[in-house]
Amino acid sequence: MASKGREDEHPSVTLFRQYLRIRTVHPEPDYGAAVAFLEERAHQLGLGCQKVEVAPGRVVTVLTWPGTNPRLSSLLLNSHTDVVPVFKEHWSHDPFEAFKDAEGYIYARGAQDMKCVSIQYLEAVRRLKAEGHHFPRTIHMTFVPDEEIGGFQGMKLFVQRPEFQALRAGFALDEGLANPTDAFTVYYSERSIWWVRITSTGKPGHASLFIEDTAAEKLHKVVSSILAFREKERQRLQSNPHQKLGAVTTVNLTKLEGGTAFNVVPATMSASFDFRLAPDMDLKAFEEQLQSWCQAAGEGVTFEFVQKFTEPRVTSIDDSDPWWAAFSRVCKDMNLTLEPEIFPAATDSRYLREVGVPALGFSPMNRTPRLLHDHDERLHEDMFLHGVDMYTQLLPALASVPALPSDS
Repeated sequence: MASKGREDEHPSVTLFRQYLRIRTVHPEPDYGAAVAFLEERAHQLGLGCQKVEVAPGRVVTVLTWPGTNPRLSSLLLNSHTDVVPVFKEHWSHDPFEAFKDAEGYIYARGAQDMKCVSIQYLEAVRRLKAEGHHFPRTIHMTFVPDEEIGGFQGMKLFVQRPEFQALRAGFALDEGLANPTDAFTVYYSERSIWWVRITSTGKPGHASLFIEDTAAEKLHKVVSSILAFREKERQRLQSNPHQKLGAVTTVNLTKLEGGTAFNVVPATMSASFDFRLAPDMDLKAFEEQLQSWCQAAGEGVTFEFVQKFTEPRVTSIDDSDPWWAAFSRVCKDMNLTLEPEIFPAATDSRYLREVGVPALGFSPMNRTPRLLHDHDERLHEDMFLHGVDMYTQLLPALASVPALPSDS
């Protein structure tokens, strides 16, 4: 892929790079600048613009292109405005300069995750409006804060608001991941996040003694049980070359806490785990398994949930489903290969599915290494523009899905 000169850069690429330069990076994202940028886009495109403050300083921006049939449910195009922190010393270029090299690669935090998709939505709508199109279903574009830190002051709150209910979303698109092969990955579900803290209490004392029933000994037993389960799931993934990461449960020990001095045996110690449970996991049975591991370790061993998502939902990818049929038909017409998968991490799609809105995770990037959250996150301008082309084909099909029983 070769880059065009700066003087004849495609206007969509220029807009993309402008958006990338807005420093919506944690821990102090400049959300105000992002909202102002989106308001200006709404004004230029003749779209409705609504700002919903779901928490102090946390605004969901909704851009709306009304459909011709208000009785139909709407198409929701979601993206998040925030990006994860950077370690500038590991980057080849300033991560907020949106530097484009001679080959056409754009280096910036958010290039893949997911400011590319935000601008692809906007530019697809721009093209379609310029061509004079109108569609039966209303198209809403939602730009939400705080996805990168769990969406707790973003989409999680927004879906409970009357402003969200008023959108009457019937189907949604949200973010996916790049695929290094020729195929495009589409995500129809995701794993449940459980953040679990195991706390062990035991007898304290001087570290020169063989003290019985210590917190560390009992915590070690639980940690060993959980890591043995982890290894079993890892083997299950590796033993089947067709198995994808999202179809198994992962767990990682992420924090160990306790103790005050080298020569003091602590009375309390804790271990924190990040579980990502596969959609087919029996959540009740697994919680009972956690309880069993703690009980087997001895008295005074308990667990608590720091985060517990218990509503895994699966969006239909059956050919009989009208939304999937429309989505997959466009991809087929464009000679694109789709690989449906379960998303291995977490996105705001889980909150949409939880309130009954079917959602697909899709970031149109193939032949592209996955660099989200990584140093030198980048995307080629041609791949970005190809994504605009894809949404320009997808949006008419999805916004023209005939009336469904759920629309009444």
